[in-house]
Amino acid sequence: MKTLSLDLRERILAAYDAGHSTRQRIADRFLVSLGMVKKLLAQRKAIGDIGPQHKNCGRKPKITEVHRRRLRELVTDKPDMTLEELRAAIGVDCTAPAIHYVLKAMDLSYKKRLSGQANRSGPMSRSGARSGRTP
Repeated sequence: MKTLSLDLRERILAAYDAGHSTRQRIADRFLVSLGMVKKLLAQRKAIGDIGPQHKNCGRKPKITEVHRRRLRELVTDKPDMTLEELRAAIGVDCTAPAIHYVLKAMDLSYKKRLSGQANRSGPMSRSGARSGRTP
């Protein structure tokens, strides 16, 4: 469904403010739902703005900035953690691919260990030399 133009929103509220008609008649006159008229009235009363509020809709991300900082720490300290281990470590109820996409967006790489013992050698630099850290 398309967003109502600001002009139409203003005309709906002007008709309501004139007090000559009910909300249902106004909805019928402007070919919108009664719920839309009610929403506009409530929105104007609550925030004083009648414009579209798209930025407030949709699903909110489960992985917040705090989780991202924690992921960065974990991948830096133990780059061979699996996605499942990373998910458990940050304590977010999401899928393993969600962790992958966040790591990719953060430009972080990790070792994709499928099974076996964790690597105890520590991270390597891009040149292939070990960093000065001890295991």
